[in-house]
Amino acid sequence: MMKAFKTYIPLAAMALTMALASCGTQKKAVNDSAGKQTTSVTEANSAANQLKFVQKVSDNQLYQKNVVASMTFTLSSDGNDISVPGQLRMRKDQVIRMQLQVPVIGSEVGRVEFTPSYVLLIDRIHKQYIKADYNQLDFLRDNGLNFYSLQALFWNQLLLPGTQKVGESDLKKFAADLSSSGDTWPVSLKNGNISYQWTAEKATGRILKALITYASKQNGQSTLKWDYSDFRKLGSKMYPANQTISFTTNATKKHNAATVKLEMNKLSTDDSWEAETQVPSKYKQMNAEDVLKKLLSM
Repeated sequence: MMKAFKTYIPLAAMALTMALASCGTQKKAVNDSAGKQTTSVTEANSAANQLKFVQKVSDNQLYQKNVVASMTFTLSSDGNDISVPGQLRMRKDQVIRMQLQVPVIGSEVGRVEFTPSYVLLIDRIHKQYIKADYNQLDFLRDNGLNFYSLQALFWNQLLLPGTQKVGESDLKKFAADLSSSGDTWPVSLKNGNISYQWTAEKATGRILKALITYASKQNGQSTLKWDYSDFRKLGSKMYPANQTISFTTNATKKHNAATVKLEMNKLSTDDSWEAETQVPSKYKQMNAEDVLKKLLSM
């Protein structure tokens, strides 16, 4: 088991760090004012209905400042799987922290921490760490993922690149396809080379899936898919206790894929913990770019 930890904890850190037109019918123009008015009303109702649904999706976000849970962390990559216990601690607008532990013993072997200004990866087995800002991590930078984007994904919310949160006035920037059949409607957003799509329940507006696709001629294509299930009550809202994060890319001229599954239990809003991690002085700092390139070539 310890050998497995030595092999997969750095890979887990990498996976978590990378932890990214509907067709309408054109109405024929008519000369009479009544026809023009009917068309305008129809279009207005369509836009209004889309905004109403996007509002329903947005209204599902949690009010709590803290989300804490014990979890089972499972990493799948290149046909290899490993599952370990761990802890998830999140404090709104301050930190997202995942701690990986040795089974049974419970001691921490790895930590992944996202803050608004940096990403911190700690490998306690080898007593080394990586601390880098988001501009130093090519995948996160190129795919428009900063702390607030990742926070929205972990918290099961809509995200708007370059903003700390999605405000009421921002909701009109999202499109919803209300013509699709089934129990869900897609909500989408386009930002340069990046496309965002959320699959939400028609009845509740609850987000079940998020898909971020980045495509360019220079850097190939990368996708980040986030699946949510096992919704449990947390305060007055519902929170997905199971989250599956799947990543694929060919940006390195080689197909890379990894899947991380977080199965949470004992959800709470406990706030009795420190938001900032202090790295022991004896730990060696590693270069983020060199380490990530090495991991991606495995």
